[in-house]
Amino acid sequence: MMVGVMTILECHNLTREFNDVPIFRDVSFRVEAKEKIAIVGPNGAGKTTLLKVLLGELEPDAGQTVFARDLRIGYLAQNQNIDSEKTIYEELLSVKQDLLDAEARLRALEQEMSSLEGDALLQAIEEHDRLNELFARENGFGLRGEVTGVARGLGFSDAELEKKISTLSGGQKTRVALGRILLGKNDLIVLDEPTNHLDMHAIEWLENYLRGFAGAVLIVSHDRYFMDRIVTRVAELDQTKLTVWNGNYSAYAEKRAKAREEQLHAWMNQQREIRHQEEVIAKLKSYNREKSVKRAESREKMLAKIEVLDKPTQTRDDMHLTFTPYVESGNDVLQVSALKKSFGSQLLFSDLNFAIRRGEHVAVVGDNGTGKTTLLKIINHLLPADSGSVRTGVRVKIAYYDQEHHVLHDGNTLFDEISDAHPDMNNTEIRTKLAAFLFTGDDVFKQVGSLSGGEKGRLSLLKLMLSKANFLLLDEPTNHLDITSKEILEEAIRGYEGTVLYVSHDRYFINRTATRILDLADRQLVDYIGDYDYYASHREERMAGLGGQSARDELTQPVTTFAAADGRADWQAHKEQQKEQRKRENELKKCEAEIASLEKRNKEIDAELSLPEVGTDLARLRKLSDEQADITEKLDRLYETWESLST
Repeated sequence: MMVGVMTILECHNLTREFNDVPIFRDVSFRVEAKEKIAIVGPNGAGKTTLLKVLLGELEPDAGQTVFARDLRIGYLAQNQNIDSEKTIYEELLSVKQDLLDAEARLRALEQEMSSLEGDALLQAIEEHDRLNELFARENGFGLRGEVTGVARGLGFSDAELEKKISTLSGGQKTRVALGRILLGKNDLIVLDEPTNHLDMHAIEWLENYLRGFAGAVLIVSHDRYFMDRIVTRVAELDQTKLTVWNGNYSAYAEKRAKAREEQLHAWMNQQREIRHQEEVIAKLKSYNREKSVKRAESREKMLAKIEVLDKPTQTRDDMHLTFTPYVESGNDVLQVSALKKSFGSQLLFSDLNFAIRRGEHVAVVGDNGTGKTTLLKIINHLLPADSGSVRTGVRVKIAYYDQEHHVLHDGNTLFDEISDAHPDMNNTEIRTKLAAFLFTGDDVFKQVGSLSGGEKGRLSLLKLMLSKANFLLLDEPTNHLDITSKEILEEAIRGYEGTVLYVSHDRYFINRTATRILDLADRQLVDYIGDYDYYASHREERMAGLGGQSARDELTQPVTTFAAADGRADWQAHKEQQKEQRKRENELKKCEAEIASLEKRNKEIDAELSLPEVGTDLARLRKLSDEQADITEKLDRLYETWESLST
């Protein structure tokens, strides 16, 4: 590793355009030794392009990047095209070729020394000692264990290590490429969406690895929990500009929200001042006197010198998502008993037993291939179980979000997709709903089959919202969504008074929306009452208490529950408290909406009362005055309610 170098990479005023449209402009920042930085921003903001410009894979249209001397960089692109007849183990081991060569030379010297004498023997001993010291310093004696450890950490089983690279899927090749980078001698690791092809355990392993990595790390990621655990600075690329914030992702999100609110107020104040000056200028000119015209011209010159602020992006207003159940279900929403499912000789799970009650938000977690999606499909009657039963309670209406979007019809237009599902909606209502999910103009006549993954995700969420179901089944709902859309979905789930059961690998999303977690592993379920942080902190403790890796095999009950509170009563109280909190949040939103509506009407009445014709119409004047008095009384009550709910 490099020693004594603070700044290892620095870029100055980088600009890159595509077809004369700027992707980013005047980007400047630095990377210091040992620090961990994340680059975030909306889909299409240019994050991957920025990485390629930084690393010299693309030329900037302006600006430059300066690297520290002899800087060693490992770069993981999103898509890997590695091809080789080597096995996974051989490919990873080849990163240590210098140590393998040193090992081979050491063995050869040991053979030679038995037949050497005099100066030749002394030279061989000297070379052997030098190589042996280097070999030990570079962990040569543990190199095979290191390679195997990295491979296992990234989710490869020992049997898979013998697979040839040429037979692997794209995701597996990406994991091999990531392993090569981690095993290399790098001062800077650059990773573009490194968690895309990893399960939760592999992501946690990678987090621990990178936190202990002695070099610097530059990451592009949508995984907020991952960034929270690793990074110390966040660089946001948005609307061609890069802004750097100190702290992890959560700190950045909080600071960004406050900064944007301040920017919006500054912009609104400036716009108000500009409009005021323009009105004064127009009024002065209307007097048509020399002195007035000169004063108007003077104001115009002052106005021209103002540096007009850009309107800050309003990320929270892009998409409008609210889940509202049409009817309330009974208390018992779902009962799963003795459920078993296998495909051929592969048993996914057996004797699953669990129940879900109204208002619970339950996340199903577990490694890839354990049967999480299959479980949801069985509950939704899309797949048959081998044995066992699934029963829903009274007045339960299910809406299903499928990660493959099979609930969408590729041959339909977007308009027809909504119209077919909701024939009671008129054209204007359909277009309004589609526009709220960012489908406007001729977009509504696109074929569903032509949409991107993110667009299909938004359309599926719209159908989910319009269903007004009281039990949501969601399979990886945050896949293909950018961070802003994830945050909007989180708020909608948090404010939803119905019941939710979902599968997700997005730990930040789970932490924000789940009140209970079902861990599906070793063909059994373990029940945790709490959010993801609670689950993560108690999982290892529980495994240790039950004897390590084989703990789940020793369970005598199909479902073991670990509650965040002590005892069932405390858990029930905790759940009721969360329900009350969601109810208060919904009441607060309704109160704010009613206040805004009444304040708007109050201003309209003020405008009407100022009209000359109203001043002479006593009946209309009395009616408007009475309405305004009624509004004032209602607003007084609402302000008190709002203050109480806010507190």
